[in-house]
Amino acid sequence: MKLGKFEVYPILDGYFGLDGGAMFGIIPKVLWEKTNPADERNRIRLALRTLLVKTPNELILIDTGIGTKFDEKYIDIYKIENQYLNIEKGLKELKISLEDIEIVINTHLHFDHCGGNTKAITYKNEVIEFIPTFKKATYFVQKEEFEYALSPDIRSKNSYLKENFLPIKDKFKFPINEEITDGIYVIKTGGHTIGHQIVLIQSEGETLCYLGDLIPTLSHLKIPYIMGYDLFPLEIMKIKEELLKRAKKENWYLVFEHDPNIGIIKFINEEEYLVIS
Repeated sequence: MKLGKFEVYPILDGYFGLDGGAMFGIIPKVLWEKTNPADERNRIRLALRTLLVKTPNELILIDTGIGTKFDEKYIDIYKIENQYLNIEKGLKELKISLEDIEIVINTHLHFDHCGGNTKAITYKNEVIEFIPTFKKATYFVQKEEFEYALSPDIRSKNSYLKENFLPIKDKFKFPINEEITDGIYVIKTGGHTIGHQIVLIQSEGETLCYLGDLIPTLSHLKIPYIMGYDLFPLEIMKIKEELLKRAKKENWYLVFEHDPNIGIIKFINEEEYLVIS
């Protein structure tokens, strides 16, 4: 889609599954399963929707999906489906190579948001090195998020896989609610993790917001619908309410990273929105 002078391309890194109860916290299953049916292991299907932004001067990728560094056991646990649908193939369809990406923004460092940051180099089926997937890119994440990812609490440690960020630590920059480049802003929200950030893209009076895990799916638009994974539940509800008020008032486009069916909506008034993709 066009956004002022920019071009915006949602790119799927496939799909995966997480426990429905964990995705909806205290919300009863009889409510959330109406729009998010679970499989026999109570997993709901979730998209891995990254976003490519093409400005007149740069190519920017927001989040990098789950990546390809998993064994068969991990693929089965998380029901990962990205063998035929992933970032690299999506970029190729747009005639863009991995080396063309100049900026990568991670909303946070959970494995399903930065898994594509690095690639594994193997020899005789053994990993010998992890290298940056986007060799020429500078990576942006909140400093608090990076520091927390290095030493997470026992509740969160399985969500942080160091091979996704530690091998490229020298390529990271740590913004503080600032303009990364012309028209691309990061805003630290916290809530989901200590350093979670969203991304605002603005051009010629239009605004698109990449929500990350602040509002992962369309179902999570309701203020009380928050995840069991959210570290600061009261904080995230307050942030959601404030953000949605502004989004409705200013007719923002909103991008849902994990909704399996709806990628982008645009509010047209306080109650109604248009589905863009």
